[in-house]
Amino acid sequence: MTKVACRRITVDRIEIFYREAGRSNAPALLLLHGFPTASHMFRDLIPQLANRFHVVAPDLPGFGQSDMPERTKFSYTFDNIAGTIERFTEVIGLDRFAIYVFDYGVPTGFRLAMRYPERITAIISQNGNAYVEGLSDGWNPICAYWRDPSEVNRTALRAFLSPETTVWQ
Repeated sequence: MTKVACRRITVDRIEIFYREAGRSNAPALLLLHGFPTASHMFRDLIPQLANRFHVVAPDLPGFGQSDMPERTKFSYTFDNIAGTIERFTEVIGLDRFAIYVFDYGVPTGFRLAMRYPERITAIISQNGNAYVEGLSDGWNPICAYWRDPSEVNRTALRAFLSPETTVWQ
């Protein structure tokens, strides 16, 4: 059985929790999770990949066991999340890597690929969307909040965090 290490590292004052397995000199694979989960979603996948890859799966800021800075101290945009994950890869020494992106991990990973295409060796995308036109009507409350981060629009998003919605997802 492949051992999966659970680690924490501070990146620009944000503690990032991550899972890591495989030889450090093997081709690197960065796993970026979706909503409403964390690197825990990869708990069964990581051991299966670790014999061929150096697998790293961080919890995005605000998810899982990573820090959740107050909104007044961290803007939860995909640009900022991608910036934190970009710094995370630099701090842990991932110079070139493939990305496996899922759901919220897609806009994060795609931003990394756009900023530094020379660092990305491959992109594996699952349940991801690369353009606004591809968002279903289910995204309307989220898009409304992105356009106007008012308290009313923020409150409307609380339904996404209910146990029923999580089970549905």
